[in-house]
Amino acid sequence: MLDLGIEKMALIGVVALIVIGPEKLPRVARTVGTLLGKAQRYVNDVKQEVNRSMELDELRKMKSTVEDAAREVEHSIHSEANAIEKSFKDIESESASSEVTPVFPEYKHPRKNWRLKQGATPQWYKSRNGVRTKALSGAARVARFRPHKIN
Repeated sequence: MLDLGIEKMALIGVVALIVIGPEKLPRVARTVGTLLGKAQRYVNDVKQEVNRSMELDELRKMKSTVEDAAREVEHSIHSEANAIEKSFKDIESESASSEVTPVFPEYKHPRKNWRLKQGATPQWYKSRNGVRTKALSGAARVARFRPHKIN
């Protein structure tokens, strides 16, 4: 842009003071300042609009690539599903021609007494590792953890 240093700004100020005069100079400076501010806002708005349009174009491109990938995946899933369905129909037609009845396993009772609760962890493991197996009452818990007096 323009290379305006302090010396050039001072020279412009002195020339403006001589040409415009000391009475009108503040009003002209305010007007020039507001016009420059409006110009900067307009330039910033144009830049933002250009950036938005570029981002929108990028998003549209990204959307189209994602949609294409989704269509390809959907097509491959449909083709695989059709192939599997066709293989099931072939197997079904072969089994229908041979008339084989399916054999189901006989029901076997689990031999579990529902009245007895059995824990998953063995009792010997709990006793070896110091796991509590019985619930303590409130008074017993207080007595257990109460510090003892040393005489």
